[in-house]
Amino acid sequence: MAEQKGTPPKCVAMLTAGGIAPCLSSAVGFLIEEYTRVFPETRIICYRGGYKGVLLGDSIEVTPRIRQGVAALQLHGGSPIGNSRVKLTNVKDCVKRGLVKEGEDPQKVAADQLVKDGVEVLHTIGGDDTNTAAAALAEFLKQNDYPLYVIGLPKTIDNDVVPIKQSLGALTAAEHGAKFFANVVAESTANPRMFIVHEVMGRDCGWLTAATARDYMQFVAEHPTLPDLFVDKHRLGVHAVYIPECEIDIEEEAKRLKEIMDKYDCVNIFISEGAGVRDVVRELESKGVEVPKDAFGHYKLDAVNVGKWFGESFSKLIGADKTLVQKSGYYARAAAANEEDRELIKECCALAVKCAGERTVGVIGHDEERGGELRACEFERIKGGKRFDTSTPWFKELLADIGQPLAKPSGH
Repeated sequence: MAEQKGTPPKCVAMLTAGGIAPCLSSAVGFLIEEYTRVFPETRIICYRGGYKGVLLGDSIEVTPRIRQGVAALQLHGGSPIGNSRVKLTNVKDCVKRGLVKEGEDPQKVAADQLVKDGVEVLHTIGGDDTNTAAAALAEFLKQNDYPLYVIGLPKTIDNDVVPIKQSLGALTAAEHGAKFFANVVAESTANPRMFIVHEVMGRDCGWLTAATARDYMQFVAEHPTLPDLFVDKHRLGVHAVYIPECEIDIEEEAKRLKEIMDKYDCVNIFISEGAGVRDVVRELESKGVEVPKDAFGHYKLDAVNVGKWFGESFSKLIGADKTLVQKSGYYARAAAANEEDRELIKECCALAVKCAGERTVGVIGHDEERGGELRACEFERIKGGKRFDTSTPWFKELLADIGQPLAKPSGH
């Protein structure tokens, strides 16, 4: 047994929420392992389906059998306890979905359930919305003289949580997005003048799209080719990377891409699902189309369909005979965590359990505003929508390698 540091909580709970990411199964596994190692007497429960499980009182008790076999979670993607997108302050949505009754306050329902279950520490594995919602819940309980200590883990493949340097699951998502396109790119040989649009997840932040393109170009560079035939680095490579942080000059880019099409008979672009969303929404609404929003007030990106819009916009301008739009998001986000991510997740989970013993709250991560220190970042400093720094050296090198000028910043 490891030396105990701090006071063992009597009962801890965990939940995963929002979209899935490659870190969820791994994080649940490492948290259970670390509690078993450091605080073996602590009771652990897992709420099914995120905040939905809290509202409905639906949880799973972590038994000795689960503790013994928990290492298996490192081999799997998804969430072993289920996710949902529930915003506790969106009363109308909670009532509509049958999670609370008319007239009930979802925050109070959730708080009452946590009190009933005797939860002292709540581990939330999710993005900024998930973790700030948990902090608000803790504040609600504090006002009612019930201490709840919330310790979050930053899950998002977008890598867009302030002030976290590297969110959990993003590195794996970039690797698998690159692997996805390594197969899709072969479609460039299926038709003359082929235009392939690879849409990558990322609402406000282009990090994942940029990192996926970087990883893919590294894959191309490391594999033998035969330029005398169609197995050529120029045909296989990425010809453009479009992200929310940069404006897209369609006319100028179309001229550049048409030259590539004329020379190599194909064009491959990587685009963030959030790039140019305002332009697409504006056009749809001008046609009388109402673009739906989710419980958090975000435009539903599958309804916006940026990849399709840009595919159609560029296709005629570059003289494409055929356009293929492929989305790697669900493939990439469902992967099991890779080795690099697992090392980061394990490190964060170890600190999360240590913080539980010390009753320290916050979101665990390397704090960019504190010299990159791994610590519990204060909830009031947590927010989403962090912009990718386009001056990052590897991104500038990527654009230079593919011959794309660095565009001016967008106003998104």
